[in-house]
Amino acid sequence: MIHFLLLIVCAVAIYLSCEWFVNAVEWLGERLNVGKMAVGTILAAFGTALPESVVTLVAVTTGGTEEAKNIGVGAAMGGPLALATVAYGVTGAMLLLKRRKEHVRVPALAGMPSSVPDEDVDTLALGSEKDMKRLAKDQKWFLPIFVVKVALGLVAFAFKPVLGLLFFAAYAVYFWREIRGGQDEDGEEVELEPLKFQPKAASPATWAVIAQTLLTLVVIFFASQLFVKQLDAIGPMIGLSASVTALLLSPIATELPEIMNAVIWVRQGKTQLALANISGAMMIQATVPSGLGLLFTKWHFDGALLWSGLITMAAIVYLLLTMRAHKLTPARLAVAAGFYVLFALGLIPILS
Repeated sequence: MIHFLLLIVCAVAIYLSCEWFVNAVEWLGERLNVGKMAVGTILAAFGTALPESVVTLVAVTTGGTEEAKNIGVGAAMGGPLALATVAYGVTGAMLLLKRRKEHVRVPALAGMPSSVPDEDVDTLALGSEKDMKRLAKDQKWFLPIFVVKVALGLVAFAFKPVLGLLFFAAYAVYFWREIRGGQDEDGEEVELEPLKFQPKAASPATWAVIAQTLLTLVVIFFASQLFVKQLDAIGPMIGLSASVTALLLSPIATELPEIMNAVIWVRQGKTQLALANISGAMMIQATVPSGLGLLFTKWHFDGALLWSGLITMAAIVYLLLTMRAHKLTPARLAVAAGFYVLFALGLIPILS
């Protein structure tokens, strides 16, 4: 019973910490004079992906056995899978609920019928054609890097570990592109909410912005780790093997901060920031943990890891096609979660 209670407490702590984190990171972006989208793709993504990267680093560098090191490899593959499926799916579901709620509430407040028929609410695209191109650009970066990442898990050659450095270089290029190009792609300025640490200050002190950012990251890190440990304990209690728990539940737990960030930004009406946070976190997960895995492990995939890679690629291709066609709606975004269900079903014959 204590594990279930701690699970709920950790989830609440992560959500509240993320709410304070996104509040602080928006002010941090303003202080650093980075573009609005770079706040999501770089600052927020780096902060929430840091705990998983540290877990991978510790696993691959201090693991006493090859099996222990492979925990880091599983984390490097599970992170992108959870983001490409569950994170996007939850975001789509939240957007769908928000649209329907506003569609019903606004006409009622105005005392007039809605100008958009009920059946058409779910078919409105998420943003302009420019917004879709912006999101598709991130997926175009992610997909080829991820394909190479999976392909390297199927082959063995002497200098494979050195290729890990190329993944770090790929993220450095992406980082530079986002920082340099973010301002040009921004739209209208959005008024920032008061900093939680200084709610009465129109322009909070820089030290307060940094302190709130760092403090919330510390809470997110420890709450996420405790959340994962509770899942590891609950898995066998409900009849799940350790391998199933590690592949199915742990990736969702480690990506919970990104999911919470997206939910909070959707609630605030900042859809592009929510989506940018996920795509930015995916870029980190595709490069930094992969580079660490290549440098310190054999980076050899079994059937389950290969299956996770194939499902991740299928989900990204689906999203990329809908984005390029300017047909990405909340409902279609929510469908991405179905790929995770497909992954779970495919694990049954692989692990049995």
